[in-house]
Amino acid sequence: MRFKDGLDEYPTWNEKKISEILKIGSGKDYKHLNAGTIPVFGTGGFMISVDDFLHNGETVCIGRKGTIDKPMYFNGKIWTVDTLFYTHSFNFSRPKYIFHLFQTINWFEYNEASGVPSLSKSTIEQIVVEIPTVEEQDVIANFLFKLDSKIEIENSILSRLEKQKKFLLQQIFVK
Repeated sequence: MRFKDGLDEYPTWNEKKISEILKIGSGKDYKHLNAGTIPVFGTGGFMISVDDFLHNGETVCIGRKGTIDKPMYFNGKIWTVDTLFYTHSFNFSRPKYIFHLFQTINWFEYNEASGVPSLSKSTIEQIVVEIPTVEEQDVIANFLFKLDSKIEIENSILSRLEKQKKFLLQQIFVK
């Protein structure tokens, strides 16, 4: 699916290595930090809150070890542990677009381990992707984030209906 620009034309997309459009930061140990309000994330998600950050702003995180196929978008102060990379210093790319782009990459194709799935910074940086103009990236990202919001709403409704059904089944089939 493509979006036309202001001149009613489809902008050109360019092939770029990931290293040309962003930088990848490595997570670090957080155990020396004090409790605070800044979230610490690993490949399994939120872990704890601390009083310092590795990055402040928009970022897309991708697993280094373990869960390597679940990119995560975050905006704000964040700390990541050593199993999770974070992105920064975006060059002609928008973080929200990169988040959705990362969801299309088959990360297991780049797996470097036979046991626990693993990625390296250098491998990620060499992946070639198609990048539209930043204006088209904004349109695509906004469209997909709106769709994600609708999916979250529908999942919430589904969850409530499943709970209602469970409650009703317990009432109907009383022992």
